[in-house]
Amino acid sequence: MPLASSAGSGSGRPTSSSLWRNGDFRRLWMGQTASQLGEHTTLVILPLFAVLTLNASAGQLGVLRAVGQAPLLLLSRFVGAWVDRWRTRTVMVLTDVGRTLALGAAVAGLLGWLGLPALFVVAFTVGSLSVFFDVAYQTSLVRLVTHDQLVRGNSALEGSRSAAQIGGPALGGALVSLLSAPIAAATGALFFALSSLSIRRIHRVESIPDDSERPSRTWRRVCEGLRFVVGQSLLRAVCLASAAFQFFFAATMTGYLLFLPRELHLSGTAVGLALAATGPGALLGSLLAARLPRRFGYGAVLVVAAAIGDGAFLAVPALHGSSAVTVLALIAVSFVFGTGGQLVNVTVMTVRQAVTPYRMQGRAAATITFVGMGLAPLGALFGGFLAEEWGVRGGLLMTAVGMLLSPVLIALSPLARLGRHFVQVSERGDLEDGNKTA
Repeated sequence: MPLASSAGSGSGRPTSSSLWRNGDFRRLWMGQTASQLGEHTTLVILPLFAVLTLNASAGQLGVLRAVGQAPLLLLSRFVGAWVDRWRTRTVMVLTDVGRTLALGAAVAGLLGWLGLPALFVVAFTVGSLSVFFDVAYQTSLVRLVTHDQLVRGNSALEGSRSAAQIGGPALGGALVSLLSAPIAAATGALFFALSSLSIRRIHRVESIPDDSERPSRTWRRVCEGLRFVVGQSLLRAVCLASAAFQFFFAATMTGYLLFLPRELHLSGTAVGLALAATGPGALLGSLLAARLPRRFGYGAVLVVAAAIGDGAFLAVPALHGSSAVTVLALIAVSFVFGTGGQLVNVTVMTVRQAVTPYRMQGRAAATITFVGMGLAPLGALFGGFLAEEWGVRGGLLMTAVGMLLSPVLIALSPLARLGRHFVQVSERGDLEDGNKTA
């Protein structure tokens, strides 16, 4: 049967067949777009400022990126349990306000005497709040739209993330290179403030699962989410493939952010443009994700998209010099990676949401984030270590090869056998009648 049937009025969610007639979804989409733009701008500003202004070493850059990603490891398992008990609108508004204040404090005075320790504090604070926001917006979609609108809703939200990837890196790189770090940080703070204003206007009062259906203690709730993900073969496969990808991608990006300015001698603006090319690719990937899985099968799309997207980085270590050809090659690599990566992201998110009961959405998302992205800080440190021991080019090649482990794991898992339709899970967590084709 199709992905899901329309939720009835008893579900408490809107039944309109048109996603864009849902005003609350539009407000979520606009707020999430602004928030993602602020996040992607900040993710480029901090490492570039450390490399270009503070002359951070490979090891120091690895530590900075690890600190910013550490909240994924430290908080993810608990965030899902907390989000399942709160209204997602409240979570998103508070996290946006917190990120605005963190970057605002940097603009107000912190960046006047900025060193690496201060950068660590800002990166950790923004990273912690981003974990809450990301779990909340994924959970919010399920509470705002019907099941048959999930693919289109995910495509729209991930498309907004693609737009952020287009503008964020280029804007961040240009501001750090041409203006100053305080102005660059102020831009990120502005986007987070706009996001909070949009999401605050969501009118719908969310229905939260009854307390009687949940364990009373946070740790028991966390364990319940972990048991569910481990016991569901598709979600277990998602965790393993995501963990492999995030570890080696974090390692690759540490070497990449060193390779571009130091080995290829590219300016901050050129680095930003190369990174920004991921955005148009991701936008294309979001559009393809609404069509290709239903035509060729979810499994085939996952395997092929992951192999092509991750394999694109193998071309980077072969580049030399700062010519226009080099920059165009980097843009092409980022575009291919963005297309494949986003196609995988949207497809995997749709699979997760469809096979997860409504009451478990937050915990399932957080558990997968913890297992998958929790290794990113270690990957960032590993990338810095390889760059120091093997050289930036040699370390980058090794981590790029490692990224291919993720599509291999997908190809060997039940995910690869998903056809054009698959089962969904009932509110009790039992598999309902579905059509899982090879």
